Amino acid sequence: MPGKHLVGTAATRSSKPSVNDEIAHLRDLDLAGLRRRWQTEFGRTAPQHLSRNLLLRILAYRLQADRFGDLDADTIKTLERVGGISQKDSLANELAALDRRRSLPQAGTVLVREWDRRSHHVMVTPEGFAWNGKTFESLSQVAFAITGTRWNGPRFFGLRVQTTASLEVLE
Repeated sequence: MPGKHLVGTAATRSSKPSVNDEIAHLRDLDLAGLRRRWQTEFGRTAPQHLSRNLLLRILAYRLQADRFGDLDADTIKTLERVGGISQKDSLANELAALDRRRSLPQAGTVLVREWDRRSHHVMVTPEGFAWNGKTFESLSQVAFAITGTRWNGPRFFGLRVQTTASLEVLE
């Protein structure tokens, strides 16, 4: 069956190795080999202080990012700011804010909620949330202004789905 073997060989030569295969190859390289691969990948010599393990991890990350896509711009900005943040609480706040921005609707979206037989319209803006001529930093602040009681803003406006457990209790 020489024909099948040739077809398989041609197909293998024309396809890219999988990311797993490439990472497995990196694992087989010694420190000098990883430094050569770094030079090829980044166009400069590898920093001398990086251990074999770190070189391997950085190269593996680069392979995956090139193949599947890198971090989005907001995450990159947050990580760059992290370098200047000294308190863990500040880092936690930065990451929580990033998470909130990702889960909220885009600027220009109008959220509508009926409360006390009135329809309330809230516009999502780059600065926050506009309601009744005022801008609020969070949806929770808007919900408090509307109801006079503390609410989870995204839940108040129907942006968070109830869990199955809470639905079972309601039934």
